[in-house]
Amino acid sequence: MKRVLIIEDEPSIAKLQKDYLEINGFAVDIEFRGDSGLQRALKLQYDLIILDLMLPGMDGFEICRNIRDKKDTPILIVSARKEDVDIMRGLGLGADDYLTKPFNPSELIARVKAHLSRYERLVGKRVPKNERIAIRGLIIDKASRRVYINEEQEVVLTSKEFDLLAYLASNPDRVMTKDMLFDQIWGMDSTGDNATVTVHIGKVRDKIEFDSASPQYIETIWGVGYRFRA
Repeated sequence: MKRVLIIEDEPSIAKLQKDYLEINGFAVDIEFRGDSGLQRALKLQYDLIILDLMLPGMDGFEICRNIRDKKDTPILIVSARKEDVDIMRGLGLGADDYLTKPFNPSELIARVKAHLSRYERLVGKRVPKNERIAIRGLIIDKASRRVYINEEQEVVLTSKEFDLLAYLASNPDRVMTKDMLFDQIWGMDSTGDNATVTVHIGKVRDKIEFDSASPQYIETIWGVGYRFRA
């Protein structure tokens, strides 16, 4: 049974989410404070986290950042904050999706299932355990979802940063538009736009490139998109 953690300070909303998730076969825990929610998220193993932004103790943005520093558990932000800047910030910090309140419970369940399915495909048995991409000191291990530079120094990527890098590296010397990358990594039904691709490319470059201003791995094709240099 898949386990979901809800971090939400409104009891009525948390109960609604919990009821629908349990009806659909999920085991659910609830935390009403941000600080205790983060502690539980890091201490225990969950398959997905549903996260509000406006929380007592610690806001959702900080929780998202802290979780992404240590885990790649799918995160679905559910918030009343509808401004584009908040959506982009949430996605930029590593959230996998953003749903605004009030929400349709059926849509919530559909998104939860979609992200769990996508995550399982990425880390599941279909990926050969010995499948690695190694080029000019950069190693991308798809089975363990780990990345190394200088062949031994591990760099920590968020779930979406890893997906983006692995996809580009799996299609070397092929120009990818921002729309293509957004649809492939985030899914056509995800909230946001292709500007989040630019944000994530910048974060990946900062972590793997010796000089992010003159990248040797991920090239910008001006007016088109990006290309991974083989």
